[in-house]
Amino acid sequence: MLTLEREQTTALDYSVVNASIQETFTAIDRFEWQAINEILLMREQQLYLQAGYKSFEEYCQRELCAWGGYRRINQLLGAKKVIDAVGELGGHIKNERQARPLLRLVKEPEKLKAAVTLALKEKPSPGESDFAAAAQKVVPQLPRRKQSIQEPMVPKIEEPVVPQKAKVTVSQQSHPRYGEEGTIEADAPNRWQQIVTFADGERLLINNADLDAASVLFSRGRNYPPEYMEAFVALKEQHQQELERLEQELKIGLQSEATARAEEQVSEQIQSLQNLYKQQKEQNIQLQQRLDEMEGLRKLEIENQQLQQRIQELENAVEQRPSQQWGNPMTQQATKALNKQVKQALEKTIDLRSLAAEPPKENAQECLRLMGMALKNLASAMNNTQALEAAAIILGSEPTASAITYRAEQLEMLPQAVSDIRAVLAKPGCTWQEFWNVAQEYEVIKSDYWAELSIQETDLITALQKASSQPDTIGIGSIVAHADPYRTLYVERGEVVEDLGEELVVAWDCWKEQSKKADRYFRDELRFWKGENQ
Repeated sequence: MLTLEREQTTALDYSVVNASIQETFTAIDRFEWQAINEILLMREQQLYLQAGYKSFEEYCQRELCAWGGYRRINQLLGAKKVIDAVGELGGHIKNERQARPLLRLVKEPEKLKAAVTLALKEKPSPGESDFAAAAQKVVPQLPRRKQSIQEPMVPKIEEPVVPQKAKVTVSQQSHPRYGEEGTIEADAPNRWQQIVTFADGERLLINNADLDAASVLFSRGRNYPPEYMEAFVALKEQHQQELERLEQELKIGLQSEATARAEEQVSEQIQSLQNLYKQQKEQNIQLQQRLDEMEGLRKLEIENQQLQQRIQELENAVEQRPSQQWGNPMTQQATKALNKQVKQALEKTIDLRSLAAEPPKENAQECLRLMGMALKNLASAMNNTQALEAAAIILGSEPTASAITYRAEQLEMLPQAVSDIRAVLAKPGCTWQEFWNVAQEYEVIKSDYWAELSIQETDLITALQKASSQPDTIGIGSIVAHADPYRTLYVERGEVVEDLGEELVVAWDCWKEQSKKADRYFRDELRFWKGENQ
């Protein structure tokens, strides 16, 4: 078997762990068959008498109570009968659970072998359900009729109806003692069960429905005086009417509740759609405003180009004309007026770096990204240093053409990154590994797509990361159930409240109203409680 040491092993291979698990379960089944042989030796040789036990049943209940007691031992002995009856095909039955549905066919070995052969034909390695289906096909079994065990609230004054020393036979095929005869030597504890003593001295409490005896009249009910019967009929009719009334009220209440819930859900959806439409409309307005601003910037840039071209023409004219011609007062006044006009036009230009320092509040990342890429293209086309610096500030990179180009290529991946990550988070039961497989492709722009995600989405990513690092060892605070499916605590919920080293103290929810609220268990006797309806 494989021992997993978390501190020394960083990565485990699936095939090694899977082989170890199968080997462990095979060993458990092998030891279970070995235990059956030893149990038969204890019963047949009556070795339990040496320890002072009066019967084999008392020995099982006292010494083997931790493994299910006499009930579990009967199941194992029944599985032994199946293995012996089926012969060489018994090697395909791995454990007692697989043999259990075949027990009713032990008295008919040919049909038993036919059922095992049919199960092997349909599946090379059949399980418990496969053997049960095969047995049902070979010998169909009608569903067992349930018996009501509730007794009327009347004084118990009748005499026992079962005579002493009555011979009976177990007629229920699923019972471990099917086909064996016994004797009723004691009064019945109730009207639906009998105490039967078998030839080997074992005494069992068996239901009347599981027994067959022509000479014994089993009680199926009680005879009451006429006045009691009339009262019973009246109470039954009143009870039936009350049940019908409650059922009708329950239906009406459920329909009203379902209608109210549906109306509430529709109202919430309508409100959500209205809010979404309003947000989309506001974003469209904001985007249109930004586009108008960018169009204004473009027009201003065109005007600046025209003014710069005019200045260049004037400078060329100055160089070409003689210097004395510029001494004319009229020419000087015209030059001053022209310079003033150019200065006013330049003062109207917008410093784009201020937009990077204070980005727009609505859809900021998308607007800045588009503005930065537009400025980058403008700077490349016009060789404008100020536009290049503004693009670097907006895009968050160095003020060089290569750095801005690399940053722009990264931001082009942003819409696809946000779409892929949201698609993974929307899957039911999303895990941290599934998210990481997608997120690592966009690690270089993590801060960018993180800003695009909503608060609920970032909280979900954080919760997935924390869940992936949680230990899978049962400890204080763990919600657990019993690991043995034959224990009643297998379906109950409990919490580990104390760690004693090799043992754990568990407080069970179903014991809250009892004097004993907790008990001690070894760690391998517990399992994590999954919350299912078991």
